[in-house]
Amino acid sequence: MKKYCEECDKEVETKIITKKESYDVCGETIEVNAQILVCADCEEELFCEELDNETLVNAYNEYRRKHKLLLPEEIKQIREQYGLSQRAFAKLLNWGDKTICRYENGSIQDKAHNSLLLFLRKPKNMRIYIAENEIILDTKQKAKLLDTIEKLEQNEEYCGKREFLNSLFPQIPCEKNGFRTFDYDKFCAMVLFFAHRGEEILKTKLMKLLNYSDMIFYKENGISISGVSYAHLPYGPVPENFDMLMGAMTTDHIVSVQIAYDNGYEKHQVIPECEVSKDILSEEELNTLEYIYTKFENFGSADISNYSHREKGYSSTKQGEVISYTYAKDIQL
Repeated sequence: MKKYCEECDKEVETKIITKKESYDVCGETIEVNAQILVCADCEEELFCEELDNETLVNAYNEYRRKHKLLLPEEIKQIREQYGLSQRAFAKLLNWGDKTICRYENGSIQDKAHNSLLLFLRKPKNMRIYIAENEIILDTKQKAKLLDTIEKLEQNEEYCGKREFLNSLFPQIPCEKNGFRTFDYDKFCAMVLFFAHRGEEILKTKLMKLLNYSDMIFYKENGISISGVSYAHLPYGPVPENFDMLMGAMTTDHIVSVQIAYDNGYEKHQVIPECEVSKDILSEEELNTLEYIYTKFENFGSADISNYSHREKGYSSTKQGEVISYTYAKDIQL
């Protein structure tokens, strides 16, 4: 893009550079990699609201990670699993009407609030909380909430499967999973998005689309979409335990894999068996998936594999090693 450079006193071409910057977050100095728009001629730094906001979000998220605080999206997920509005959730917790709204929009929660939210992640703990505290919710809201809790608790097979799948990936948010614990629903929604978009989506290409989507979303937001770790394998980055994940999705009738033969070569085509569930992916996540799909729409499996081999994260790791999300900053699409 072109911008006016005061140093050059003219409209100039621009470029983006990465450098370390320090931000004051809650009285603490937090250092992050910031993307800066500069003049391509003299490298004078230029104002870019979008990049500055992105860096500020990354600084806040780095503070949260350092102090083991929930991210805004994680707070939203806790509230939404119980089917509560922001106002109803705040009433349930005896917090101010706008407190949850502020936390979900990026304000940093205090540690006491964070501890309570972590406790309420598990439905059995929510039941304990309701039993032991004075609840402001009306009778209808309380009955609906208890019904939701019962459904979550009774679905033991669902919970057992999720616990097994979660155990396949790092349990603590870190650079290997893009600072998000594995989310099976989001991973399935990503797979379904790509499976529905193309007439034929082969497994090899799908794995690269997933990797680029998670990496680019992390680059822009400081958190991955799915929480999946990606490993360096011969045909490019691949989600760890991908065969187990595909097996789970096949059992759940989310997708199936159809094997065809073309000139002696096996083609593993991923076939969607259901629609993408609404509200699983945010608008920002869907926009990233759309961007990645459009970027690689005309790439075959071999093309996108070769393309992925040129990424620094792939060339800097050995076969079988996890590709850290820190390499996302080096991806230029």
